[in-house]
Amino acid sequence: MNLNKIKLMPAREQAASTLRKAILAKELETGATITLDEISKQLGISITPVREAFQILAGEGLIKLRPNKGAMILGINEKDIRDHYETRRILESEIIYKVCKNNSDITKVLEAFAHAQKALKSNDYSEYSKYNQSFHYEIWTAGGNDKIRSLLSSMWNGLSMGNNVGVEEYAQISMREHTQIVEALKSRDAELSKRLMSEHIMRSMENMLTHYKI
Repeated sequence: MNLNKIKLMPAREQAASTLRKAILAKELETGATITLDEISKQLGISITPVREAFQILAGEGLIKLRPNKGAMILGINEKDIRDHYETRRILESEIIYKVCKNNSDITKVLEAFAHAQKALKSNDYSEYSKYNQSFHYEIWTAGGNDKIRSLLSSMWNGLSMGNNVGVEEYAQISMREHTQIVEALKSRDAELSKRLMSEHIMRSMENMLTHYKI
């Protein structure tokens, strides 16, 4: 198979995703201050998409913007985590159901999946993370609802790593679930696709919640 270049989300949403994940996983603690320059350098991108990412996260109530001082991390609790993933579960389950029911083109979904398989075989987990994002993004796109795609893009938080699982094990688990989802998509089994996606998102939530267990 000739693998085409995958589609990723815009830089502002990628930056927001990275920061969102760090906040959800408590890598950025409540009260901590982040600056545009600092995050720009860490992510290797210009200040403009970082500034836009800050605005996205401020709108979600995850950070408080501080004029000329960057932003402060606000508090987040277990309910916030559950609300976040429950919303993702509802939207992603419905969009994949729509993909099957409408017999939408899933060529790009399969290409992203193939890229992810290749990255995993090469033990390239950084690349796997990108293709994991693309896999979900192409499902949202195939669903044909631009509003839902936009909402899900704005909520993306990358690999939902927990305290009890390493990146290699997480990638293997994620790939097994993606494989089942792909088979359901190929057979256009709407109900099965919907259930598998729901379970996939809820498993991700449980992983993230390990950061909040005492």
